[in-house]
Order: sequence, then structure tokens, then C-alpha cells
Amino acid sequence: MSERKPVFLSWSGGKDSALALSALRRGTEFEVVGLLTSVTRGYDRISVHGVRRSLLHAQAESLGLPLQEILLDQNCTNESYEAAFHQALQTIRETRPEVAHIAFGDLFLEDVRAYRERLLKGTGFDPVFPIWGVDTAQLARSFISDGYRARLVCVDTTQLDESFAGREFDPSLLADLPATADPCGERGEFHTFVSSGPGFALPVSYQTGERVLREQRFMYCDLI
Repeated sequence: MSERKPVFLSWSGGKDSALALSALRRGTEFEVVGLLTSVTRGYDRISVHGVRRSLLHAQAESLGLPLQEILLDQNCTNESYEAAFHQALQTIRETRPEVAHIAFGDLFLEDVRAYRERLLKGTGFDPVFPIWGVDTAQLARSFISDGYRARLVCVDTTQLDESFAGREFDPSLLADLPATADPCGERGEFHTFVSSGPGFALPVSYQTGERVLREQRFMYCDLI
């Protein structure tokens, strides 16, 4: 068997990232050698998901993987995001020149995949989509049955009731999701934080904090 190719995984801290990591580790082609995560300066939180940076670092430590942060300013524009993303790739290129692949946990949104591919074009890195096209209802059930633990940290209240924020991702939650919602939240219905499961040396401990509505749309549940 040929040596596995080293790959960095785009890591949001949520369940799709965990599922992508699991798929890569089960396969024979790639070896995950690091995580790549967007963090917003000032807030010190994972961008979009709103999870504290300290919990992100606890995840990476438990998974035994180094973390490369994409540092973003508050109210970041798409242009500045892309510049920060490419700067992080440059750091990976300098510190891990053997890495030529970046993996993503996208599931079925063609426009998102096309954007990732465009973002990597000409960088020397090729995109990998280890769970692309897998049925999301099956993925959601497998995530639970495989022993992962996750909690909803952000809910788009235009798609889901705000009461879902802070709930554990479990069979009860799946049963309560409206038919319009994707079981994995692939259309942005919700975002999660994974605290334990396959690949974690130890559970990441936390407590739930206050719930805050931002932009009159997104209900966040703080994890402490």
C-alpha cells in the first residue's frame, strides 16, 4: 500500500467536520495532519458558529491534531476572508511543504463546493470532499449511533424555531426537526459543536450559557 497523502481538514468544530475527519481516517488515501479553522479576532470565537476559541483548542488537543487558524476581523468582507484564507495556506505551505490537499465537510451544495474549488485554484492545494453526496439523514443517524455528542450552538430563526438553540443533537432533536430542515443543517439551519466521540482522546467539557439573538436572526447558545 502506498503512503497516505497528508491533508489538512477545514474544521468548524461541528458534526460535519467530525464526520469528514472520521471518513478520512477510515479511508486509505489520506492522513489528516492538521485542522484549519476560521477565528474572529476580538470575539475569540469560531467564525459563524460562535464557539469560544478555548473550546476549539480543547477539541484539537483531544483529537491530537495541530491547529492552523484563519484570523478574521470583525465584520469581515469576503475579500478579506479570502486573503486571510490564502495567508493560512501560505503558512501551511511553509511549515508543512508536503501537504497538497485541503479537505472539506460539504455535503451537497454545488455552489459551496464550486466556491471551495475556485478558492484553491492556483494555490498548489487540491480540494477533497470525503462525505460529499452521502445521504444526510443517514449521516445524522450514523453520527449519533457512532457515539458522537454534539449540541446546537447557532440556529437560523428564519428556518428553525429559536428553541432549538442549545439542544443536544440526538434522536429526539431529529424527530422534532421540521420536514423543511436538512437533518445535518446543510442549508445553514443550524450549527453544532462536537464535544466527544470517535477520535477524541477525552470529552471536551463545557457548560451551556446564555442564549443571544444576533442580527435579529441567529440565536446563539454560548458554551463555557
